[in-house]
Amino acid sequence: MEYVKKCDKCQMFVEAPKAPSEHLHLIASPWPFQEWGVDILGPFSVAPKQLKFLIVVVDYFTKWVETEPVATITVERVKRFFWRKIICRFGIPMEIVSDKGTQFASQVTADFCKGLQIKQSFTSIEHLQSNGQAEVANKVILRGLRKRLEEAKGRWAEELPQVLWLYHTTPHSRTNEIPFPLTFDTEVVIPVEIGEPSPRTTLFEPGENEEELRANLDML
Repeated sequence: MEYVKKCDKCQMFVEAPKAPSEHLHLIASPWPFQEWGVDILGPFSVAPKQLKFLIVVVDYFTKWVETEPVATITVERVKRFFWRKIICRFGIPMEIVSDKGTQFASQVTADFCKGLQIKQSFTSIEHLQSNGQAEVANKVILRGLRKRLEEAKGRWAEELPQVLWLYHTTPHSRTNEIPFPLTFDTEVVIPVEIGEPSPRTTLFEPGENEEELRANLDML
């Protein structure tokens, strides 16, 4: 905390409270990757390949985030994002939550979701908290980008993987859980374990591991 208080960038980009606190509006997701919230960030300063927007999607259960920098926001790009970043990696979800932007509410997107039996839910001005998961993720990503790109703003797309790494390996403020192990059911190996080896990395023996795996299979 003392470091944060003395960090100029942390103080410059910290969000000042703008409204009184409210009760949290929780959305129950019974299992991982069942429900995703999607949103658009940008426009940012133009990056190489004319990238200036960021599609962001967050899983309501694990808080795992997937993103894709794009030059323009079109229905086809959003549909391709759903296919590549959600379905091909995590399976077909039951529901996708978004605002009523043209890229989400188009007939093409509706037909795509209907063909895979994905329910589309849209937020309204009166119920913006219903897509609060994506909003929170967006704020974290944007805050991280701002801190890292105070000067070289056109490099935001290059810095994005590091920002996501930090997000995925840090306890979430609302759940106190880390997205990586919730998503992959294993602890992430972080750089400090390479410089200062941990018991997990130093005691690992491929031969013993294979024997233990065979023993486990025999007990099934």
